Amino acid sequence: MRVRPRSVRPRSVRRAWMALCLGLAMAGPVAQMAQAGVISAEYGDPTTRYGHAVLGDGVEYGSLTLTVASTAASGASLKADYLTSDIQIRLPLDHVFEDIAPRLADVDGDGSQEVLVVETDVAQGAQLAIYGARGEKIAETPHIGTRNRWLAPIGAADLDGDGYVEIAYVDRPHLAKTLRIWRFRKGALTEVASKAGLTNHRIGEDFITSGIRDCGRGAELVMVSGDWRRIIAVRLRGDEITTREIGVFDPNTGLEAALACR
Repeated sequence: MRVRPRSVRPRSVRRAWMALCLGLAMAGPVAQMAQAGVISAEYGDPTTRYGHAVLGDGVEYGSLTLTVASTAASGASLKADYLTSDIQIRLPLDHVFEDIAPRLADVDGDGSQEVLVVETDVAQGAQLAIYGARGEKIAETPHIGTRNRWLAPIGAADLDGDGYVEIAYVDRPHLAKTLRIWRFRKGALTEVASKAGLTNHRIGEDFITSGIRDCGRGAELVMVSGDWRRIIAVRLRGDEITTREIGVFDPNTGLEAALACR
């Protein structure tokens, strides 16, 4: 059975809360709460209601919990203490999180992190979705369109240096083996490029074989050729994808050296 992924979850500074409130009241100016954003996220409510088992078992997740930090502010000065709270998102019974773990990334460039997930409709398959610090869904890609069809995320970064964040995943890594890159701009995701013949997951594995690196020339994706023989580096230039082979793929060593620029 797949081990439920967990992330570090800093707890609230509850004992400091009363003293902090008193200190702000004594300071004179009206206190405000400045939102600092999501600091961790984790899936919960394991469920077998979907049963696709693409990650090695039939267990997926029915909820997402965001740990959100706020900083206490008085006037223009910020206190050092962070106050955290948890926000839980529960999916309807016809949806699951079909994923390994939530991913944190600042997709809108405001300095705080959002959460990237794989959310699956049991009839329409997977989509990539972005949740914000209030638990709202900010943006999403279309569902693949049919049951038992999945996507495997690679990550998020400004891949072409235009100041906007791109999000990359492999659409149906066992079937279509198509890299898709979406740009987040003005609150929405727009697909900007795609390329077939690339993958990052094999059926039954509880991990994804890909990542993003910067070896001094900007961000690039690292993944595997569709036949699992070669390691491929991928760059986005404008709205065009370029690829180059950077080594032979060895399942015993994976992409560790390539992602470390060795």
